Amino acid sequence: MCGRFVLSTEEFVKLATRFLVEKNNVTDYSPSYNIAPSQNSIVITKAEGITIASHFRWGLVPYWAKDLSIGSKMINARAETIDQKPSFKPPFRRYRLRHK
Repeated sequence: MCGRFVLSTEEFVKLATRFLVEKNNVTDYSPSYNIAPSQNSIVITKAEGITIASHFRWGLVPYWAKDLSIGSKMINARAETIDQKPSFKPPFRRYRLRHK
């Protein structure tokens, strides 16, 4: 995974359609062509059976972190050790991280 990504209006519409978004909390969306760690981006989640599009800050902040800025550094995990590293293990086990 790279450290930045693009989310155009067309791509957002495609994703919302593909994942059958039922509730859109994104009211002030504008396309971004250089989204970096620690910036807000759109995330599609499912809670209580409802698929929701919302803004989230990109990055993982472990429960033990004293400073939120660590989230900008924690964006990549090795698939081989994701279930072993203290930072990634709890969210991975709760299906909050996805690997390819």
